[in-house]
Amino acid sequence: MNRLARETSPYLLQHASNPVDWYPWGEEAFQAARGRDVPLLLSIGYSACHWCHVMEHESFEDDATAELMNRLFVCVKIDREERPDVDAIYMDAVVSLTGHGGWPMTVFTTPDRRPFWGGTYFPPEPRGGMPSFAQVLDAVADAYRNRRSEVGRQADELTATIGRLTAGAKTPLTAELPAAAIAALEQQFDGVHGGFGGAPKFPPSALLPFLLAHSDEARVMAVATLRAMADGGIHDQLGGGFHRYAVDGRWLVPHFEKMLYDNALLARAYAQGAIATGEQRFADVALGVLDYLDRELTLPGGGVASAQDADTDGEEGLTFVWTPAEVAAVLGDAAATAAVCARYGVTEAGNFDGSNVLSVVGPDDALLAQARPRLLAARATRPQPALDDKAIAAWNGMALAAYADAGRLLGVRAHIERAREIAAFLLDAMTLDGRLLRTWRDGRAKIDAFSEDYGAVADGLIALHRATGELRWLDEARRLTLLAVDLFGDGDGAFLQTPQDGERLVTRRPDVDDNPAPSGNSLIAGALLYLARCHGRADWEDRAVAALAEVAAIAGRAPQAFGNALQTVALATAVPREIAIVGRPDDPATTALRAVVDARYAPTEVVVIASPDDPLFATVPLLSGRHLVDGAPAAYVCERFSCRRPVTDAAELATILRGS
Repeated sequence: MNRLARETSPYLLQHASNPVDWYPWGEEAFQAARGRDVPLLLSIGYSACHWCHVMEHESFEDDATAELMNRLFVCVKIDREERPDVDAIYMDAVVSLTGHGGWPMTVFTTPDRRPFWGGTYFPPEPRGGMPSFAQVLDAVADAYRNRRSEVGRQADELTATIGRLTAGAKTPLTAELPAAAIAALEQQFDGVHGGFGGAPKFPPSALLPFLLAHSDEARVMAVATLRAMADGGIHDQLGGGFHRYAVDGRWLVPHFEKMLYDNALLARAYAQGAIATGEQRFADVALGVLDYLDRELTLPGGGVASAQDADTDGEEGLTFVWTPAEVAAVLGDAAATAAVCARYGVTEAGNFDGSNVLSVVGPDDALLAQARPRLLAARATRPQPALDDKAIAAWNGMALAAYADAGRLLGVRAHIERAREIAAFLLDAMTLDGRLLRTWRDGRAKIDAFSEDYGAVADGLIALHRATGELRWLDEARRLTLLAVDLFGDGDGAFLQTPQDGERLVTRRPDVDDNPAPSGNSLIAGALLYLARCHGRADWEDRAVAALAEVAAIAGRAPQAFGNALQTVALATAVPREIAIVGRPDDPATTALRAVVDARYAPTEVVVIASPDDPLFATVPLLSGRHLVDGAPAAYVCERFSCRRPVTDAAELATILRGS
């Protein structure tokens, strides 16, 4: 066993028995490199990554390769999910060198951690124009020994390019920016299969809520994509949940790993889609995703696990695919088997290595209601993909928001209660001295949280306030957001990824890219803007707008990568509307007023709900002077804190919201 045996990350523990003398990221490794005067070899990946497993089996488990690595380098294994800051820095370097990135990522640095060469996967033997991993190791070590000045220049140049914000100068936020982004997206939209671009095709998870809220053209793109993904093989038709991406352009054959962030974002988007369109199918998909999270990813203590592996027993998709004979063996009924095969495209020829990824290709049938749970139960007896059972604060914040929004919008009280559990887990097990920690596993939380963690948890807490009407969640969101501004602020620019008192890396970089999940910059800006509208704080709003202005120009040019930022820009540039609902939560009249607001998808509105008995009622300026009317719950519709007369009748509130 090597040093990784002391770690908590499942990815690092997977490599604890390698013959490679792995170090975790830390000062012990850096001192060893300085003492031996050899480069650091950084190997970065994550537990659900298929090609990470391949490279481990081919190279890191091979004694000869390990001997070469140990002799020439100090080798450091990094879980990109634990250390997104380290991953992002060296991904910038690899993309700068090669024009593309991915995992596993292999980076060579000087002992002071400046990168000078790198790539992604390397095979054990030369193939496809790629050198073997051993050839790479020899060449890099030779360059470091014999061309040190050249290596130094390369390290200086790469370090200077890392983390440069490509957006350039600040761009004023205008209402035209979302429209321009939608026009750009129309040029990339796949009108046949939904989504954007060709293969491989990733769910545009952070973009969908923005598209649902805007023009008819934008909604068409969102709805077509939601429908196509729901019917595709990327969607687990039996168990709920979504795989990470499709290897084709029509959502059929997935890369089989399942990530919490994808599923949390998509559950929320489908719930919002159900409200925006009235399509019951979208509600069913949202609830199916949350059922999957409940069944497969729930952790002791209340958190949510990070991912399920792409492989089962070293084979992609083994758990999930079917042949007609396997379906028949489970169901034992010809009619039910025929119905399942017709619905999900199960054929003798297959669509994946002689088996079938299930996708919706045929009609629904009454027989399917009983067949699906039987197939799922049978599938559960198969070997299962490995579970990455660490909790990540940001992804749990996204799950918190998904449960809260789906529970509120779709009327499932149990999901709101689950959201409370996740919030309690985040604010207890993953908080130390008032500050969030990044990861938790087996009762041990560690690593100072990053900007995306603070932003996602604050966003989730705001959603939980909407679902419960309890001001304690809104107050905690305010505390975390203002703390995040202090920790990650950089003058009046975009919010940085790492805290100002965190580990000193070769650079501090902004976190602005919303793909595949919302960035720290857009999440903190969104929470700050929402809270500014609740509290009447123009200075908070100005700070949020300044962070968004730093990315506005590039968001207009590359909207796929800035979906959450665009949604926040839309909030910033829309006519401000605040809605305050005052009433006791157990009063049916309060419920009726809330139902009117929740029946609409209107993400540019700010809503605060509170009982007049809530001890924090006086701390929210939007509630100042708001009260029951003749003892009845009341709704106040306001613009910039200038409110209409309060209404107590739900039908009247609906009329006001339709007409204003």
